[in-house]
Amino acid sequence: MAFELGILTFGELTTDLTTGRMPSPEERMKQTIEQARVADEVGLDVFGVGEHHRTDFVASAPHMVLAAAAMATRNIQLTSGVTVLSSEDPVRVFQNFATLDLISGGRAEIIAGRGSYTESFPLFGYDLGDYADLFREKLDLLLAIRAENPVSWQGSLRAPLVNADIAPRPISDLPIWVGVGGTPASAVRTGQLGLPLALALLLGPITQFERPVDLYRQASVDAGHDPSSQRISINAHGMVGKTSQSARDDFFPYFSRGLGENNHQRGASFNLPRNAFEAQASPAGGLLVGSPQEIIDKLLTYHDLYGVSRAVFQMGFGGVPQQTHLEAIERLGSEVAPVIRAEIASRESVNA
Repeated sequence: MAFELGILTFGELTTDLTTGRMPSPEERMKQTIEQARVADEVGLDVFGVGEHHRTDFVASAPHMVLAAAAMATRNIQLTSGVTVLSSEDPVRVFQNFATLDLISGGRAEIIAGRGSYTESFPLFGYDLGDYADLFREKLDLLLAIRAENPVSWQGSLRAPLVNADIAPRPISDLPIWVGVGGTPASAVRTGQLGLPLALALLLGPITQFERPVDLYRQASVDAGHDPSSQRISINAHGMVGKTSQSARDDFFPYFSRGLGENNHQRGASFNLPRNAFEAQASPAGGLLVGSPQEIIDKLLTYHDLYGVSRAVFQMGFGGVPQQTHLEAIERLGSEVAPVIRAEIASRESVNA
């Protein structure tokens, strides 16, 4: 299985640490499309746009942003990261991403998740008390819509569908991943459904997903799914610098500031000291921050630990300057990707 590399953005609107200037939503949107274009040009495999419904983000409609990115790119896979399915209508989600698939020539996919932020629930009239049940039921409906058309379906939290014609239909089979933050029950459910697993890492040790991944794999086998079809992605914050030191120096002030500003609506405040950041960027920590060789080494560790076949970097968190971000994307595509793909392909051929 080919190893895939990509980038992810939520389109944060954050003041520049040097000038104090806030980019306009239009400027940030243009920068986001430029990131997709550069990622495609340097041969990366995946471009993702996350979903938030706040004025400090521009990406409340990822499928729209990805459709614009589709017109600026040729080959890169276009994914949500994540679609907050619990507060969405699965019929509309399918229609939106099927439309994206048609626009992009079969490059659309969905990463469906519960969402670690909850601003969308009251916004669209959902009760947070139904948080888990909403996701389970809506994922079931989304999979049913993908599997057949017309579709008949009945649940407890949404009106039933009776012989419903859901259009348009995508070119591809519209891959659906499940975004999981490490909850064992979520990993088990994803395995039972035979769906790819997208692990979301904010902070923690590189080994923190060992139990959820083991549970995912076992649940998949127990449910009768082919082990060779299991796909696992690691989605993490990171920065690919010229050197180890430059990567850390470039990324830390923005990442630290982002942790503080990005969580204010949760009633939380994160103060990440430099020494704690350095620990997270070390070989034992989960962050993907360092020189190209350090990133290669850590990706190989992730592959050895979990059998990941995809890694997606969020490198703009906290308002990293666009030029720094673009240079990191270029290094990921030109210096990291060829080496990691060749090394993993070599290992897999030996083990075949």
